[in-house]
Amino acid sequence: MNTLPVIPWIGGKRRLAKHILPLFPEHRCYVEPFCGAAALFFMKRPAQAEVLNDINGDVTNLYRVLQHHLEEFVRQFKWSLVSREMYRWLQITPEETLTDIQRAARFYYLQKLAFGGKVESRTFGTATTSPPRLNLLRMEEDLSAAHLRLARVCIENLDWADCIRRYDRPHTLFYCDPPYWKTEGYGVPFGLEQYQRMAELARTMQGRMIISVNDIPEMRDIFHGLTFSTVGIRYTVGGKPASATSELIILN
Repeated sequence: MNTLPVIPWIGGKRRLAKHILPLFPEHRCYVEPFCGAAALFFMKRPAQAEVLNDINGDVTNLYRVLQHHLEEFVRQFKWSLVSREMYRWLQITPEETLTDIQRAARFYYLQKLAFGGKVESRTFGTATTSPPRLNLLRMEEDLSAAHLRLARVCIENLDWADCIRRYDRPHTLFYCDPPYWKTEGYGVPFGLEQYQRMAELARTMQGRMIISVNDIPEMRDIFHGLTFSTVGIRYTVGGKPASATSELIILN
């Protein structure tokens, strides 16, 4: 089943799927400790057991709501408009005043319309050559495939390292897509020591791990001794000229 990601996400891996998915070894349990938009999860074949984890509670709440309350979630948008004013209003709405379903709808609306798929410091994105990403007429149809894909998935809201320790088995594959070093927009601080912890886990764990990071000397130093593969990619944000960069794929 090849399903599209539910939300746009800064640094999302949909465009790299054709390079990363063929690297996946056989596995019975599949875990994404930094799931975000979970592009590879939605594009890969289901495993016997699957876990989506993210430290961002808005992400995990959205997936739980789509699992169990799709119709009520869609109903939240019955009278919605794609509007800068509504976007600002939702941004300042206190989270504690919302139900889980309302919180999921708020996050979905903000993320679908966010410039560049940013999670932190979002701004209302506009375009003159394409319609808004939020298609209110096709929402239920678009989300039905995701609802089915999520049906048997365990959703976790753990620290990434705790998630790995809980599910580490010889038959488990972890796909780790941590925030890029020295980049912004993810909403969660991620220092160099976190990558060092990840490298140590990759070297000592029972299961298999595939990691995506930006291809810079610091990452090559930290993950030395593991297997490297490099993929070139060009990113375009807001209609600006595409900038070329390299993605470092690391395998234990």
